[in-house]
Amino acid sequence: MSGHGSVAPRVVVVGAGIVGCSLADELTARGWTDVTVLEQGPLPAPGGSTSHAPGLVFQTSPSKTLTDFARYTVEKFGSLRVDGVSCFNRVGGLELATTPERLAELHRRAGYAASWGVRGEIVGAARCKELWPLIDESVVLGGFHTPDDGLARALLAARAQRERAASRGARFLDRHTVTGIDKEAGRVTAVVTDRGVFPADHVVSAAGFWGPVIGRMAGIDVPLQPLAHQYARTRPLPELAGAETEASRPILRFQDRDLYFREHTDRIGIGSYAHRPLPVDPFAVLGYDEARANDLEMPSSFPFTEEDWAPSWDDCRRLLPALRGSAIEEGFNGVFSFTPDGMPVLGESRALRGFWLAEAVWVTHSAGVAKAVAEWMVDGRPGVDAHECDLTRFEDAQRSPSYIRERGSQQFAEVYDVLHPLQPMDRPRPLRVSPFHARQRELGAYFLEGGGWERPHWYEANAPLAAGLNLPARDAWSARYWSPIAAAEARATREKVALYDMTPLRRLEVTGPGALDFLHGMTTNNLRKKPGAVTYTLLLDGTGGIRSDLTVARLGPDRFQVGANSPADLDRLTRHAPDGVHIRDITSGTCCVGVWGPLARALVQPLTRDDFSHEGFGYFRAKETYLGHVPVTAMRLSYVGELGWELYTSADLGLRLWDTLWEAGREHGVIAAGRSAFNSLRLEKGYRAWGVDMTDEHDPYEAGVGFAVRLDKGDFTGMGALRAKGEPTRRLTPLLLDDPSSVVLGKEPVYVGGSPAGYVTSAAYGYSVGRCVAYAWLPVLPVGAGVSVEYFGEKVGATVVSEPIFDPEMARIRC
Repeated sequence: MSGHGSVAPRVVVVGAGIVGCSLADELTARGWTDVTVLEQGPLPAPGGSTSHAPGLVFQTSPSKTLTDFARYTVEKFGSLRVDGVSCFNRVGGLELATTPERLAELHRRAGYAASWGVRGEIVGAARCKELWPLIDESVVLGGFHTPDDGLARALLAARAQRERAASRGARFLDRHTVTGIDKEAGRVTAVVTDRGVFPADHVVSAAGFWGPVIGRMAGIDVPLQPLAHQYARTRPLPELAGAETEASRPILRFQDRDLYFREHTDRIGIGSYAHRPLPVDPFAVLGYDEARANDLEMPSSFPFTEEDWAPSWDDCRRLLPALRGSAIEEGFNGVFSFTPDGMPVLGESRALRGFWLAEAVWVTHSAGVAKAVAEWMVDGRPGVDAHECDLTRFEDAQRSPSYIRERGSQQFAEVYDVLHPLQPMDRPRPLRVSPFHARQRELGAYFLEGGGWERPHWYEANAPLAAGLNLPARDAWSARYWSPIAAAEARATREKVALYDMTPLRRLEVTGPGALDFLHGMTTNNLRKKPGAVTYTLLLDGTGGIRSDLTVARLGPDRFQVGANSPADLDRLTRHAPDGVHIRDITSGTCCVGVWGPLARALVQPLTRDDFSHEGFGYFRAKETYLGHVPVTAMRLSYVGELGWELYTSADLGLRLWDTLWEAGREHGVIAAGRSAFNSLRLEKGYRAWGVDMTDEHDPYEAGVGFAVRLDKGDFTGMGALRAKGEPTRRLTPLLLDDPSSVVLGKEPVYVGGSPAGYVTSAAYGYSVGRCVAYAWLPVLPVGAGVSVEYFGEKVGATVVSEPIFDPEMARIRC
């Protein structure tokens, strides 16, 4: 919120490309009319990515958030007209498969479309030929047709929104080069240009690939890597002679060769991701006039590199025989932005209040992003879940220039690749490792990566335990990044005891005389308990949406350890902390081992003089003690539904803690277990994962975590909104797949009565129950109701069940 009462705050937007113009329109529509948009180049085509963008809008993405952004872009641009011309040409989209692997991927993409509410269908080769008569039907196996996709006329859409925003009071000033960002007491105060200073309460960097340049002026790192991307136009084609419209056929993707196509009246435009990554230094990009003086059409348009194009041209002519007698008439290498994870960078900086980023945004998502950022600025939250785009999501270890360049370049190379949801980046690895890493390697850990951390998913040392297990055969896709060893590790956890590396889970230390009152007012549950208590609680926003779920351990009268999810939690708590309350991220300096299983007490108790009996150390309690020589904070928590503890110590003592537990556990058959088993066990118990199963789009009662809300405890953020809510119309619903051999992985559409009604959030095979467990957002359904889940185009039956599925009496934890 602005904090400026009824006076509309002064907003300066840097960049008048499609994002800046869209944002000005969205802000002024919400009553923030004191908006100045500064642009270094000339309007209407200032020379950034918008000026050369081919305008393809494919809405479907594995990310629901990106799909939401794209859907709004289609809706908004379709409603805008300039001089009688629509700003969106709804010609549809067509993605082709020329290999069985790609056809399977298109079925998966059709599942995303059904999950997120985008119209689309898988079509045969003959229908592909009807939609695009120039293709060679013999090389095509099928396609994915999306009738509502199409071409955004980016410069026209920018103009339409610019004019509308100006009619409400916004001003657009071109030929203003930003030279500095003024600040005072941690807040932005003005934007300095070569033509004057513009006071501001909020500054939004929508500068595209110049984002890192503007960020540096503000003292903010912008994790964005510009890369050049080849785009070419053919000579006029006889087959398109007489065409009267800009485009009438669907925009076309040939992802097996990293290519896309669109019509330009009687020519074909072709874009390629097949070439080597061509990173660009944003600090070396020429200004508009300098670029023109160096024979460049605009700063974002680099010379075409013929040597990179040659292989793609051969692929083009194989797919489109009409091109065999043609040639490329013109081409350029256009610059646009990539981040280490391929998502936009949005939100307000933690380091400089009032400084916002709306960066790494493609035309596809531009209007949707602008709407979300405008809502964020005016209302305090975006209208859709945007945690995947939050600028705070990157860890310090992920913000180095070399990391951003390497990962950004890899994102470019993988734009059209078939990527498994668990597939990690290859480099740079390993980056972050727990103190137990050496022991994990000795045990043959199979590592995947998240947040820069190396995370064991299973251990080859446990392979003998998997021998003889009767497990259903898996299809090739669900068998990737999986091993039957995970089943053995899950079984050992249920029957004996296992060690889990929980180090990557975020830990915050909150201290000071006002710490209790602060945390109590920020969260939903009652924290006014004696030291030694651990409480599961929620961070909500003002609408009652779940910002995060936390475990809060009161270790002393004014000292708390908070188990959190993302850097955004630290940001949110720090923003609201009163004087005297100190918040510190202690994750990197500490480590954690989860010791879980029916023999956990037998392993741990001999190592300490403290009483670890159920009577002496109850569930959701914490103690600071010693295990052997190691000082630990022990918390009796379980994310797998078994007796046990989370054991924390400092990073320097981590290896000693692991070895102490390992040696003591030998007589009890202790194993190390990985995240694959962990995920199976937590889903059998119905434990939610924030950011996957629930986000700020969901309230606690819908998400099944209403037990963590105490409406009678006194005021807390979101309480009023929760009181006003009626009965939920949707729920996070537990499902068991009917066929013991069926497996789904997440994000699949769920059908009720033959129509798509929701989507899977998390899924894993439940080795204890002999069925795949899936959680899904669905309308409220009774236990026993039948639904179906679409997996690669096939419907598999599932049944709504009560939760928790495993050990509903909670007897195994509370013993």
